[in-house]
Amino acid sequence: MKKIVVALALCVSVTASNRGNSGEPVTSQPTQAPAAQSTELPTIDQNAILERIKVLASDEYEGRAPGSKGEDLTVRYLVEESRKLGFQPGNPDGTYVQKVPLVGITGAEAQAMTITKGSQKRTLKWRDEVVAFTKRVTDKAAIADSEIVFAGYGVEAPEFNWNDFKDVDVKGKTLIVLVNDPAVPDPSDPSKLDSKTFAGNAMTYYGRWTYKYEKAAEKGAAAVFIVHEDGPAGYPFPVVQGFLGERFNLVADDKNMGRSSIEGWLSLDAAKALLKMAGQDFDALKKQAITREFKPVPLGLKASMGLTNKMRTIDSQNVVARIDGSDPRLREEVVVYSAHWDHLGVGTPVYGDAIYNGALDNASGVAALLEMGRGFTQIQPRPKRSILLLFVTAEEQGLLGSEYYATHPLYPLNKTVANINIDGVNQWGRTSDVTVVGMGASDLDDVLREAAAIQNRTLNADPEPEKGFYYRSDHFNFAKVGVPALYTDTGVKYIGKDEKYSQTKRDEYTANDYHKPSDQIKPDWDLSGAVEDAQLLWLVGYRVGNSDRIPEWKPGNEFKAKRDAMMKK
Repeated sequence: MKKIVVALALCVSVTASNRGNSGEPVTSQPTQAPAAQSTELPTIDQNAILERIKVLASDEYEGRAPGSKGEDLTVRYLVEESRKLGFQPGNPDGTYVQKVPLVGITGAEAQAMTITKGSQKRTLKWRDEVVAFTKRVTDKAAIADSEIVFAGYGVEAPEFNWNDFKDVDVKGKTLIVLVNDPAVPDPSDPSKLDSKTFAGNAMTYYGRWTYKYEKAAEKGAAAVFIVHEDGPAGYPFPVVQGFLGERFNLVADDKNMGRSSIEGWLSLDAAKALLKMAGQDFDALKKQAITREFKPVPLGLKASMGLTNKMRTIDSQNVVARIDGSDPRLREEVVVYSAHWDHLGVGTPVYGDAIYNGALDNASGVAALLEMGRGFTQIQPRPKRSILLLFVTAEEQGLLGSEYYATHPLYPLNKTVANINIDGVNQWGRTSDVTVVGMGASDLDDVLREAAAIQNRTLNADPEPEKGFYYRSDHFNFAKVGVPALYTDTGVKYIGKDEKYSQTKRDEYTANDYHKPSDQIKPDWDLSGAVEDAQLLWLVGYRVGNSDRIPEWKPGNEFKAKRDAMMKK
């Protein structure tokens, strides 16, 4: 593939080159600035990105699962590339790795899930109708004649005056809950969702499956099952079925015994059948569940199920590289770029292929970040603050590598000025815009907007807010501990393509390739858009690294209070 060289200039540089809406280069008048601030964006080598994806997504790397041969190869490759590209070891102990202790649990069905109502009995088919596992670090997990309660969306949100539990004691019971946030209609226009309640069409953390399991455990539920619906979930049921292999968790002091004994999903058809067995109608209950008046519904059913576990503990690894800042006064402050190196490893064969290569997700993000790091070593002067390149493990297991880093940071969080996360690159060509997931959260959006203007590009909000991408990648763990975090996605306005092109390609990827062995390099990939996105995010980090003012959360943001308290220490 032909090498693409793109050299855009900062708005403070002596010369600038922009692109018009047609995508053709246009020349602008030079902007004068102090010579000390002058710089030019480095070239981003499209071919280098592609070649690194080929390595990381090769069958030899076996899908890059934590604790596998694929992890060993991946970590070795990232360390070697970091040395080759001139990055310093990012761990203060002088190494390029941060050990991440994990426990791997491989669950198997020991007793089929059976639902009883008096003399009636229904057995659910493992994998096809029910997917279940446990986070408890124990050989066995089971429920026996556990009363089943329909708990709406399983949400308790005081700020929205919302409580799906209404002080009902669900301790020891099995909960069935709906996926995503309550879809509350707008009082003035029932055809739309109420933007003042659970952010309307956009998913909040209350809609994430992780939250629902956490809340059920807090309530003392013995088991919790989420009803899977493709649309509200944002992915098809086969993605859920992928949870049946080995699953990793961070090693907790209580061995996760505070979690519900069993967690899982029900297929939509299975859930409807169970509710019918209880004399209830799924659609009617779902309609009740989008109101504040909803109360938990005991179904008069009992559930029994048993799992057996095989367990192993491992030290997985985050790979950490550093480009030192140029200002001794600010060098210990860091701008953290993150990208997860892991994927799903070897799993259930699909059309005879059992290796889940993860080319887009996220070999592409890792490859782009390496190339961006190379850019920081070439630019003069370097940013005043240091740049940290963090390649995290176990994102596909629940954002575990970034969670471990955020709770065991190698650099103080109050010296961590921002996180910029990359999870998948644009493989379909150039766009005149860039998507900001969670737009309006922090000052980083303003930096991004100014940088995008140099490329004659605009920002737009996430076109699929209902899928909750803000809570589904590694930046979220930085946000949770208070660090302003930026996560962008591919733009939707493809140059030279019609307005339907973006959605068509997104839908194709979700349906055909997401978390499947077919996530491999495609013959029609066009990484010119990935090059421009990489330069854009590079520029954001460069500017934050040089700015006299560090980014802050916008007023009213849910993470602002934690950051404010942190910065007062």
